[in-house]
Amino acid sequence: MDATQWHLKRQVSGWLLGFLIFWASAAAAFAGDSIYGTVTAVKSAEVVTLDYGEGQYEVRIIGVEAPKTGPGARRAKQFVSALVLGKKVRIRFDHRAQNGEMVSRLFTAEPNEEIKEVGVEMVRAGLARRQKGYDYKYGELSAAENEAQKNRRGLWATVK
Repeated sequence: MDATQWHLKRQVSGWLLGFLIFWASAAAAFAGDSIYGTVTAVKSAEVVTLDYGEGQYEVRIIGVEAPKTGPGARRAKQFVSALVLGKKVRIRFDHRAQNGEMVSRLFTAEPNEEIKEVGVEMVRAGLARRQKGYDYKYGELSAAENEAQKNRRGLWATVK
C-alpha cells in the first residue's frame, strides 16, 4: 500500500468513525423520551408535578378527561395521589403543551411494585373517560373504558 492509499484509507476511516459517533449520539437523543423522577404534587387528577432531580416539570396525563369539579374530581385526584404522590414514576413524553406542560403517559416505577399506567388505571376505575378520539397503540384506554362501563364503575355507575 503506497502513501496515497494509506492516507485515503485513514481519511475514510475517520469519516466513518465520525459518522458512527454522530449517529450514536443522535439515537440517544431520540431515545430519551422517558424521564424518571418523584411526584411532589398532584394538582388535579390530570396534572402532577414531577421532580426529576435537576428541576421539575408539570405533567399532564395524556388521553384522559377527569371531572374538573365536584365529588368525582375529588375522588379522581385522591386516586391519583394514592398511586403516585411521593413515589417514583416514569413519564413517556408525547409533546409539550402551549402552557409548558409535558403531555405524557405516566407510569408508577416504585421498586418491588407492579408498574401501572396511571391514565389507564383512572379510566378502568371509572374516574376518568378516555379522551375522545384518542387511544394508545394497543387500545388500552378503550379496553379500560369498556371494562368500567360493563362493571358500572365510577362515572358509569348510574349509566344504563
